[in-house]
Amino acid sequence: MPAGKLHVVPLGGLGEFGMNCMAVRWGDDILVIDAGLMFPEAELLGVDIVVPDISYLLENRQHVRAIVLTHGHEDHIGGLPSVLAELNVPVYGTEFTLAYVEGKLEEHGLLDDAKLIEIRPGDRIKIGPFTVHPIQVTHSLVDCVALAIHTPLGVIIHTGDFKVDPTPTDNRLFDLHSFAEYGKDGVLALFQDSTNVERPGYTPSERAVRRKFDEVFARTSRRLFIACFSSSIHRIKLAFEMAMEHGRKLALVGRSMNESAEIAQDLGYIEVPDGMLIHPGDIKKYPPERVCVMISGTQGEPMSALSRAAVDNHKHAKIEPGDTVVLSSRIIPGNEKAIYRMVDHLFRREAHVIYDDGTSPPIHVSGHASQEELKLVINLVKPRYFIPIHGEYRQLKRHAELAQGMHGAVGQVMMIESGDVLEFDELGARKAGRVPVGRRCIDSNSQGDVVEDLIIRDRRHISEDGIVLPIIAINKLTGRVETPPEIVTRGFAAIGENGFLNEARDVVVNTLEVSSDEEKADYGLIKEKIRQDLKRYISKNTSRRPLIMPVILEI
Repeated sequence: MPAGKLHVVPLGGLGEFGMNCMAVRWGDDILVIDAGLMFPEAELLGVDIVVPDISYLLENRQHVRAIVLTHGHEDHIGGLPSVLAELNVPVYGTEFTLAYVEGKLEEHGLLDDAKLIEIRPGDRIKIGPFTVHPIQVTHSLVDCVALAIHTPLGVIIHTGDFKVDPTPTDNRLFDLHSFAEYGKDGVLALFQDSTNVERPGYTPSERAVRRKFDEVFARTSRRLFIACFSSSIHRIKLAFEMAMEHGRKLALVGRSMNESAEIAQDLGYIEVPDGMLIHPGDIKKYPPERVCVMISGTQGEPMSALSRAAVDNHKHAKIEPGDTVVLSSRIIPGNEKAIYRMVDHLFRREAHVIYDDGTSPPIHVSGHASQEELKLVINLVKPRYFIPIHGEYRQLKRHAELAQGMHGAVGQVMMIESGDVLEFDELGARKAGRVPVGRRCIDSNSQGDVVEDLIIRDRRHISEDGIVLPIIAINKLTGRVETPPEIVTRGFAAIGENGFLNEARDVVVNTLEVSSDEEKADYGLIKEKIRQDLKRYISKNTSRRPLIMPVILEI
């Protein structure tokens, strides 16, 4: 065994949902697994997406050899544009994953300079001192792989997102044999997806949805709208098959839905009979009982096709009384309010709405492994070290406890979070310090600029306490105040407002009176004096801290 240290450093995704990104380092060579994004929580006002802080990779840019992708979901590839903009290294991924990546990079003007290399399950790819072996796994998206990475110290396996689906709709089976072979040869460490660790039993197969779809198609007497994640190729394929069986034309509404279906058609995942697919503008031309619409916007996103259709504001997708709307997706934590608000609007349209209410057969199945599947893979791999990944802290903890209870299958269980350095050498494994990690907030309305913490703090400050603008006209030559100060407030309510504003005006007048002409001519200085005095007065009288921005008008 060579004398050296193998470092595994999660840069995101451990202790949170999304932003999955992990660095594997041997000496002067770094391999990165995935580069995902996370959608912002409510308190990140005005932020569109959140990506991991890659300071560690930038500090070691000369050592980063490649990024290898497990699959094409946003929480695994969404951060690529921001990473490649600063660190142009080769990107390895399966055919379908790279098709998604191409569209994303083209949008950001990065495609021409990007080096995208296709990999297939069973390949052996040499990257520096590492040999990467992609292993076929099943998930809610197609063309997904786990990664067995051969390092000088032994093999580490990163499962990516997976479930063990015995009957996948594309007939590409989960490669249990490869996991078992690695288990026989010996695995240094297993990094396993924790998303569904709280669910007992097995996750149902994608084909379990077919019965419910068949039932819905048979019962629906008018138009049928089906909303699912645009990346759920299995579900889109099923909708095509069901529409054909039940004699309905199918329309695709929503940009992401169209893009995904087009990629799936090009790569042979979906076959569309001639004349079956219709343009959204032609929906009205067919009798309602002959139409099925696949529509994007399952999470109640404000400008999504389904959200607009729900409030009767979509050019083509008109939901009328008696129509059926199926939400074939899970509720992503944090989106509950937006989704139920949209469902309320759909009920107002007098539509029949079907969403995941725990009935059997299910309208949606998860793409992540439940407890028995997690145990199955652990039993096959029998790793020396087990590390739970992908999930919030409670899930990582539950997953660690699950593995600890499997005596004989796991050597040692280790818990790490984003930023922890997990070090392996010939003596064993340990936590060896931390690297800087965090999140970078991106506001795509401002040309994809990173939103600094200070800006978010100001936005939150204004949203909670409002803003106060004292406006003062000062003669630049004489330093004299020409008119009485005016106080304008926005989002700030004070008791007995008129009296309060008069007193606030008196505070400003007093500040100006005790300031010399020289101080009044220095706008930076006088602004700060007014701000401090007004802040003290407002805080004392209202216990509120609005954002105070004095405005000096020069006369």
